[in-house]
Amino acid sequence: MTVRFSFAARLTASAAVLAAFAAPASANVLFPGPASVYAKVSIAEQRMQVVIKRGDGKKETYSWKISTGRKGFETPPGQFRPDYIDELHHSTKYENAPMPYSVFFNDGIAVHGTTELKRLGSPASHGCVRLDPQNAAVFFRAVADIGMERTAIIVEK
Repeated sequence: MTVRFSFAARLTASAAVLAAFAAPASANVLFPGPASVYAKVSIAEQRMQVVIKRGDGKKETYSWKISTGRKGFETPPGQFRPDYIDELHHSTKYENAPMPYSVFFNDGIAVHGTTELKRLGSPASHGCVRLDPQNAAVFFRAVADIGMERTAIIVEK
């Protein structure tokens, strides 16, 4: 005997199975669990707030001056997870410019160090989030140690 279920019955059963494995209500779709490296980029304030929660229970917090994208090259707002990291990256678009401690997100946009420290605090980049290389190293190491999948980069206007 063959038993057939309607499309609606199959859909309901599938939803029940997915609900059983769903993340807690406090988590969102992009980051199903609490991030251990959390970076909030404020375009308006030209600052990046970073919270790092390490496995030993220690919590580090930072607030750094940054430069985001200038007019015509705006840094895209949104919630992101890193795509890849590269400690000694050089730009393939902009004359081999050094981009130390790069944490890439959103198809080629990165948080990275810059030598143009005088420009920090105002929009100056081609869309990347630039910061002092010492600060970029702290962020890069945290992402490398804790993991890209446990890193959230939130860009707000």
